[in-house]
Amino acid sequence: MAEQRWDGRGTGSAADGARGGGGPRASGAAEEEARAWAELVETARRSVADGLVVGTSGNVSVRVGGTVLVTPSGVPYDRLGPGDVTGVDLGGRQVLGTLVPTSELPMHLAVYRTTGARAVVHTHAVHATAVSTLVDELPLIHYMAAALGGPVRVARYATYGTDELAANMLEALDGRTGCLLRNHGTVTYGATLSQAYDRTAQLEWMCRVWLTASSVPGLSPHLLTPEQVGEVGERLRGYGQRD
Repeated sequence: MAEQRWDGRGTGSAADGARGGGGPRASGAAEEEARAWAELVETARRSVADGLVVGTSGNVSVRVGGTVLVTPSGVPYDRLGPGDVTGVDLGGRQVLGTLVPTSELPMHLAVYRTTGARAVVHTHAVHATAVSTLVDELPLIHYMAAALGGPVRVARYATYGTDELAANMLEALDGRTGCLLRNHGTVTYGATLSQAYDRTAQLEWMCRVWLTASSVPGLSPHLLTPEQVGEVGERLRGYGQRD
């Protein structure tokens, strides 16, 4: 699919052009945005390499202050470079770049407006998408559901890129950091891009485990209770290295 361009294309140097209609930016903010953009592109490419998306499906965003950097619409991730920075404010107004932001921008902005998220990852992962067509909630097949806040819900179907889909997603995300989208894919968020991506990968893995266990003829997988998952959630609060 060909690149799409925003009507408010800027002029001047490559750095100035990336600002779109947003005017000059402080050098410190520009440097932080450049670093965040590089990490975003790396994460988007990783989602393809890991098989979580096909082509330009799915999208990634990261928040830097009041600006949301986001993958552009219809541009292969391996073609994105430093001069392709694409960013909007929390109201959706484009303030960085000339490429049209992802069509799923309403979903990303809804997460940032209602949570403390600093990064959002949306994929069309195969196993997660398959599960989204079968159940209203991912069965508690593994205790790592606790890492997403508990049983993972499936958001009601709505056309991609719509406010309706964003609203359905928020309903499914209530008290969670990830959800499935009916006949569509996944959404996860985190305090960092790395955390949001890890949650996406973990969700896809749990969906694969449940589908695999459920496919054994004559047997049904043993599931955990919400209480058991809740206990793991408490333990995860102290998990990892401490400074």
